[in-house]
Amino acid sequence: MRFTSFREMLAFYAGLTPHAPALFYENENRPASLTYGQLLSLTDQEASIAGADGGTCLAFVPDLSRWTIGAFFGAVSAGLPVVLLDPNAPGEDLAAAIRKAKADRIACRDRELREELSHALTEGTSLKAGDICFFTSGTTDKAKAVVLTESSLLASAWNGSSCLPLAPEDTLLLELPLNHVFGMVCGLLWGLVSGASVAIGRGIRHIREDFSFFSPTAVSLVPDLLAFLLKADALNPELSLILLGAGSCPKELIAAAKQKGLRVSAGYGLTEVSSGIALSVGEDPYAMTVCPDDAVTIAPDGEILVKSPLTMMKGYLDDPEATAAVLRDGVLSTGDLGFLDENGCLHITGRKKEILVLSDGTKIFLPEYEALLAEALPGRDFAAVLREGRPALLIRGNPGERDELLKKTAAVLKNMPRGQQLYAILFTGTPLPRTSAGKLKRKEIETIADTAGRSTS
Repeated sequence: MRFTSFREMLAFYAGLTPHAPALFYENENRPASLTYGQLLSLTDQEASIAGADGGTCLAFVPDLSRWTIGAFFGAVSAGLPVVLLDPNAPGEDLAAAIRKAKADRIACRDRELREELSHALTEGTSLKAGDICFFTSGTTDKAKAVVLTESSLLASAWNGSSCLPLAPEDTLLLELPLNHVFGMVCGLLWGLVSGASVAIGRGIRHIREDFSFFSPTAVSLVPDLLAFLLKADALNPELSLILLGAGSCPKELIAAAKQKGLRVSAGYGLTEVSSGIALSVGEDPYAMTVCPDDAVTIAPDGEILVKSPLTMMKGYLDDPEATAAVLRDGVLSTGDLGFLDENGCLHITGRKKEILVLSDGTKIFLPEYEALLAEALPGRDFAAVLREGRPALLIRGNPGERDELLKKTAAVLKNMPRGQQLYAILFTGTPLPRTSAGKLKRKEIETIADTAGRSTS
């Protein structure tokens, strides 16, 4: 079913199967459920609270809980613009995001954090009723605020369910953060637009046990989580479908999941189009079928262009120049490189933009990241590259320098999250390729890094 609002979706299934479970959650160490009828009532209750509060923009710090889902649906249903924030981000980053969105209300179950952030509240937001704002993942405050709507998110979820349908008997396990559009659409809404059940994971500390606790039939994961779960042998026998997204996945990892009899689908999407653009539905996980509402073309330089009126962002918040730079006449320049095969399936070959997308979905803005490394490596010829889903250093030099370079670079990256610190150092004996203006030629550098990686593996 196509829906244009969260309440419309819940009301449809509450009327069709009012006692069917919408959400599973833990209650006193046992699975409990909230029916579609009960979730609709919770949404209406939270909508009344949000409407009476008098706010004009809500900064929402979501956790994985039935309260978060009900309060989020309720706030949007009440016409309150919502800005979703990363619960794991430092307080100063959250405060900066609140000020950027000009939010005047906070929803957060952590009372101390809520009080800590209250000083950042301000007025004058340009967001409108029904707007839902996601911050793209990044390493600095340059992460953009993407304005979507409940309608665009639901259209994206419908797109995904058209390619990978779930049945009412299915249980989709939600383990991904709801402040990330992949988690919101593919971890939550994919299940609800299908009339299936969504089991709310209990957090990263319990992820190994969640599969046996909830017995899901489907789950959306980033590659890092799949690798962890396979190593821990945590996947339950009822599980039949894994949707991978937010980063490239090694072939070996997909093969390991398939050996367990699991169907694995890889997804390609962007926050700017409410998540999904294409999904693999056949045997080849890298040949992706374009979603029904999307039109994909390839520019002469190989860049992937997308037109998707129902799922496209309204724009970057208060940044018309950045919006115009990527969105022209309804066509989004993705910054990704790829091609369409003879069957019309999309294949991703690399990045055009100066961004690394890590295997956990985090994005690293290369100019800033390399500027940090340059503090430790003045005058050196180097580039940051992707190696097994983690950042690596490609440098002109010799392997005898490895220990010294690790020490120097660790000092300037010490405040970065662990997953964004250098995973490896690769060496080349030739100058790194650059344009006449001195900019690094990223595509050629990836080839050099691949050769250097094989020689040191």
